[in-house]
Amino acid sequence: MQLPFDIIISLTLSFLIVYLIIPKIIKVSNIKKLFDVPNHRSAAKHVVPTLGGIAILAGFSISTIVASNSLNINELKQMFAAVIAMFLIGLRDDLIGLSAKKKFFVQIGVALYLVIMGSYRFTNLHGIFGVNEIGYIVGIILSVIAIIGIINAINLIDGIDGLASGVSILISVVYGFWFLNAGDVIYAITCFSLTGSLIAFFMYNVFGKANKIFMGDTGSLILGTIIAVLTIRFNEFIPEKGNAEQGLPAISLAILIVPIIDTIRVFSIRIMQGKSPFTPDMNHIHHIVLKLTGNHFTSSLIIISVNALLILLALSLISIIGNGYLFILLLITGFILAYIPSWILRFQNKRPVNSDPTKSIYALSVFTKKGKRKS
Repeated sequence: MQLPFDIIISLTLSFLIVYLIIPKIIKVSNIKKLFDVPNHRSAAKHVVPTLGGIAILAGFSISTIVASNSLNINELKQMFAAVIAMFLIGLRDDLIGLSAKKKFFVQIGVALYLVIMGSYRFTNLHGIFGVNEIGYIVGIILSVIAIIGIINAINLIDGIDGLASGVSILISVVYGFWFLNAGDVIYAITCFSLTGSLIAFFMYNVFGKANKIFMGDTGSLILGTIIAVLTIRFNEFIPEKGNAEQGLPAISLAILIVPIIDTIRVFSIRIMQGKSPFTPDMNHIHHIVLKLTGNHFTSSLIIISVNALLILLALSLISIIGNGYLFILLLITGFILAYIPSWILRFQNKRPVNSDPTKSIYALSVFTKKGKRKS
């Protein structure tokens, strides 16, 4: 598929903006001491600036507007308003801190605004649990839950280098090509503007040394908001041209399966332990995989690759078993895969030390020396 010129502009311009801005942000962060300070639950053990989300927002916004210059993008106004609101909340949290309860209430307000004013609302479940068309009120409730869930899911996987940005690159690329093939150029531009911004950020986040940076809540909250909007648009948009079929919930579940499964899993563990579901801990899938590999990039690559394979599986099975059965199959498969790293780690820790000299001990010691910071 040949990429249209405006898509190339959105991808290239967003990459360049973020690539050029991040060193400036790091310089200001160092001068003003705007750092992420490691603590007992951090995967990171070094002080690193946390304001990468500023660059991501700049690259995404400017490139989307420039590349869409000849198009009517009025329908994106509500999305940009919601993204800016989440950006401000994330920025405050990164700079001076903000309680989970206050962030949650803001997320509810943003979700309601997107659903009611922006019309980002589910109207059809396409056979999930035997349900097709849904009423207005039910659609609002499900949509608000989905938006808040996706925002928090993206926020929660931002725990090791390259994971949140890498998974989001995969999500935006898949949605981007689908929208492009379906003839929805505006949302294709939106996706590739996000992709270019995240690729540039990924380079600094994973491979940066003197110029290493984290996206912080500033970045993860705006990512979650954008991805939530794209997901609802994907499920509701009916293609008028090209070979694209109607976007289905099972396919969007496969696209978002890593953050969704991880969020359900850790929330369930916390609730069963009598804790708040928003209590930070080290029970995320990425923390466990990191204990096994001892390397951030390797851990992120493994998780992103599994996500990509599940997307391919979903695309190959959707026409065979249908949307409803595929949705259930993906949930079961996702939970099984999510617990495999824990089982492997448990098996390693039970092995006699003499049978395999310090293998699991080495992995754990590396984990304590490298990493990122987040719950």
